[in-house]
Amino acid sequence: MSERNDLTRRRVIKTGAAAATAAAATPYFFSRASAGNHTGYLNAPTGSSVTLGFNVPQSGPYADEGADELRAYELAVEHLNGGGDGGMMGTFSSKALKGNGILGKKVEYVTGDTQTKSDAARASARSMIEKDGAIMITGGSSSGVAVAVQALCQEAGIIFMAGLTHSNDTTGKDKKANGFRHFFNSYMSGAALAPVLAKNYGKDRKAYHLTADYNWGYTTEEAVKASTEALGWETVSAVKTPLTQTDFSSYIAPVLQSGADTLVLNHYGGNMVNSLTNAVQFGLRDKQVNGKDFQIVVPLYSRLMAKGAGANVKGIFGSTNWHWSLTDEGSKAFVKSFGTKYGFPPSQAAHTTYVQTLLWADAAERAGTFNPCGIAEALEGYKFDGLGNGATEYRAEDHQCFKDVLVVKGKDNPTSEFDLLEIVEITPRAQVEYAVDHPMFAGGDLGSCNPGA
Repeated sequence: MSERNDLTRRRVIKTGAAAATAAAATPYFFSRASAGNHTGYLNAPTGSSVTLGFNVPQSGPYADEGADELRAYELAVEHLNGGGDGGMMGTFSSKALKGNGILGKKVEYVTGDTQTKSDAARASARSMIEKDGAIMITGGSSSGVAVAVQALCQEAGIIFMAGLTHSNDTTGKDKKANGFRHFFNSYMSGAALAPVLAKNYGKDRKAYHLTADYNWGYTTEEAVKASTEALGWETVSAVKTPLTQTDFSSYIAPVLQSGADTLVLNHYGGNMVNSLTNAVQFGLRDKQVNGKDFQIVVPLYSRLMAKGAGANVKGIFGSTNWHWSLTDEGSKAFVKSFGTKYGFPPSQAAHTTYVQTLLWADAAERAGTFNPCGIAEALEGYKFDGLGNGATEYRAEDHQCFKDVLVVKGKDNPTSEFDLLEIVEITPRAQVEYAVDHPMFAGGDLGSCNPGA
């Protein structure tokens, strides 16, 4: 039997014209919750455990990030249930989590593969909610996926704790009351990077952008263009590239004829590894244009990408949400726990998803309920520390976390396959913060929390 038919079979059966009308107008989530869930919210746990849904790219261009996300999720569940050394639960400024599950219930989980495709991610999340009873969905390494799953969770009445989603849209025009993002965004990358680029490369630069053809790419291009142009740079051209592209040679060649002296790669994951490799193969880093050494910039970096690109990342600037070399107590605790379990340091993908899991669990403990609207209320305006990014706040108006941002560059002399990036600046929160009604985040409505009842 197909999953679709199975889900249809498990629907609450209604009779009569009124039932037919309701079934046509009401998503399965709501009919199920109102008919069989008398506690007032969807998938309220009635037994001794609570189920979380980890929805990550296990295939596709961001699969490396997805694998590390799953490792971190497994570690978070272990810590929440009292295993291991507790990790960041010991450094977290909140002391609500005790290592006895969440509200006394053991934490269990199910997983899905987003395939870095919005439709696949929605189908996976829907199955975890409807079939497995997941009470929270988290994960993803694509803003297109995050926006799609966040909308689904809003419709279903489930909290979505976003994974790697960097597009402004996630907490901008596509923000939802049931969605929360710890990861930084495109605007923050531009605001942190531009002054460092101007200091190192000068204010008289001509930039050529290659941009992944989906909403993350668009907002990253917009943010970096705005921040660099404000300091004197000129944008020569901006070209969109398919997310499925693996060979970027045909896109690199025109850069040489454009008059640009800087290439900005608004690419992530495997896309960035391949486009940077192609750019180096074309000799861009060895050229001089406009009397300047040609430069390449990667606005959003990760250690996993740096590993994939190898020596090609040396000296290249970018931004990142977190890095394992940070020396605060939270970061050290997480690196120790993750390294002990897996034998290597965690990526920013791992850090983000681990933290999001703890934040949701902590909010449930503080609120004393699994009701998503109680959890949302506990997260809105929440200020915390000890999770590896310094003092952080979940802004109530858009559910975006505000914290310091790291500017990094590829190390010239790495000591290992993990020691590939060095932090060149910790940009303070004040420099990357923006008003709720900033034009890059215009449109959309946070709306009201939906408990799915």
